[in-house]
Amino acid sequence: MTAATQAGALSRVDLNWLAIDWQAAHRVVRRLQARIVKATQEKRWGKVRALQHLLTHSFNGKLLAVKQVTENSGKRTPGVDRILWNTPAKKEAAVHHDLKQRGYQPLPLRRLYIPKSNGKMRPLGIPTMKDRAMQALYLLALDPVAESSADPNSYGFRKDRSTADAIAQCFIALGKKHSPQWILEGDIKACFDQISHDWMLAHIPMDKAILRKWLKAGFMDENTLHPTEAGTPQGGIISPVAANLTLDGLERVLRERFPQLGHGRSALVNMVRYADDFIVTGRSKELLEAEVKPLVTEFFKARGLELSQEKTRITHIEEGFDFLGQNVRKYNGKLLIKPSRKNVRAFLDKVRTVIKANKQAKTGSLIALLNPIIRGWTYYHRHVTSSATFSKVDSATFDCLWQWARRRHRNKPSRWIYRKYFERLDGKRYFFRERSRDENGKPLIVRLFRAASVPIIRHIKIKGDANPYDPRWETYFERRLDVKMEASPKRSQQLLRLWLRQGGLCPECTHKITRMTGWRSHKVIWRVYGGSDTMSNRVMLHPHCHSRVHRRELEAVKPRLFIEALSEA
Repeated sequence: MTAATQAGALSRVDLNWLAIDWQAAHRVVRRLQARIVKATQEKRWGKVRALQHLLTHSFNGKLLAVKQVTENSGKRTPGVDRILWNTPAKKEAAVHHDLKQRGYQPLPLRRLYIPKSNGKMRPLGIPTMKDRAMQALYLLALDPVAESSADPNSYGFRKDRSTADAIAQCFIALGKKHSPQWILEGDIKACFDQISHDWMLAHIPMDKAILRKWLKAGFMDENTLHPTEAGTPQGGIISPVAANLTLDGLERVLRERFPQLGHGRSALVNMVRYADDFIVTGRSKELLEAEVKPLVTEFFKARGLELSQEKTRITHIEEGFDFLGQNVRKYNGKLLIKPSRKNVRAFLDKVRTVIKANKQAKTGSLIALLNPIIRGWTYYHRHVTSSATFSKVDSATFDCLWQWARRRHRNKPSRWIYRKYFERLDGKRYFFRERSRDENGKPLIVRLFRAASVPIIRHIKIKGDANPYDPRWETYFERRLDVKMEASPKRSQQLLRLWLRQGGLCPECTHKITRMTGWRSHKVIWRVYGGSDTMSNRVMLHPHCHSRVHRRELEAVKPRLFIEALSEA
């Protein structure tokens, strides 16, 4: 069998989209990505290019690229050609005929505008389905390189990283008594629109001819073709990774210029970045103004970028600063991170807008509209000091709902309105609810989600060097998933069911798994080789058995259902 066949070279056999073995396709692609990571770490750039070429021309890579663009949230948004791949036959044709590099020429982007939080409009460039799939294909080969060379404290547009990790790093950098007291709040002016094409073509490790065609494709706005001389379009699948590769390296430059020395001698320069939002800490205001800011400005200038003079500022930690919707500030020497006033105000404005827009709606319908909004906002802020804010948000929501109910029943007394729409439960002030019946006629109560019902859970920050494409980090990411599952009541029940399915036994050593022995959740097919996070791909092992399986690369077999084994016996 040739190397090309092992990697999944384009098959000539008839393709049945509904019968594709997706797990096998993922496994082939992830193995190639793991090899790209290893070659990148060894700085064997020739081998990196060869493996990238193999992946971007592979049958399985094309399958996954088409699958991604036909199953994501933009699958119903066409480009300038108004073509959608919405049937199995169209997807099969795309794999066989549309994803060919020879003669490939992307079409201009379709320009759309969406509102920003400040009232302005953000331009988006929507590629055609064919161009989206081609970008997704090359992203499969580019992302492992980007992850292997990224700054340790870069958290935006990266697998298994989130804003919670960035905020946790802020606490690590600023939370101690001798931590830096001054912060440079950086804001890049029109980041996505101003990145130098020449810099990207010279430094982004991918097929230069394909990249040049994407960058120079232009966009259509009101039936007029506009050329693109700089920037990467917001809306392209590969654009976030291209932007990350452009901004990566700043943390390394700062480390080289301001190394970590002994206590009292270090400049205390740290950087935290999420996409194009970043902060840099320093021992003094003078250090940030005279040395750090010019260095950052020069770094971005080489990439065609510049700092916004209006929004970039230097702040003392006791004044506090807003970052990713949170306010970071020290009170009498103690660092507290809370939801920012601007973020809370925007959230309450959204809640009030929904309530006022549904004055005549049924109570259950209004609850169905509000619950996802309240739950999403609350879960975003549950990793910081938010308890008091959650209570204030609930109080403000109650006041708005009370006015909504009073308006519907102007001639009814307050006690009647309260009993109709609200109830006290578990000693709490209120629950906005609706009493109804289900399909079988049984009583059903639908309640509004309360922000204060969500407990504060401290987020464990991801390690800076963790790489989801590197097999050496497989056990680390498995353990992180276990911690998330333990913290979620719903997922804790899934773990219990998994334990019961195994009869409480470790399939590796056949001994009992208890709280005393400990446990690890192991993926039968490793994630770096295409295994999923679902329970069907997981098995519980003892910690030492889990280490032995990974150390010796043994195969952990998922046992039969314990109940089935008992019935057969």
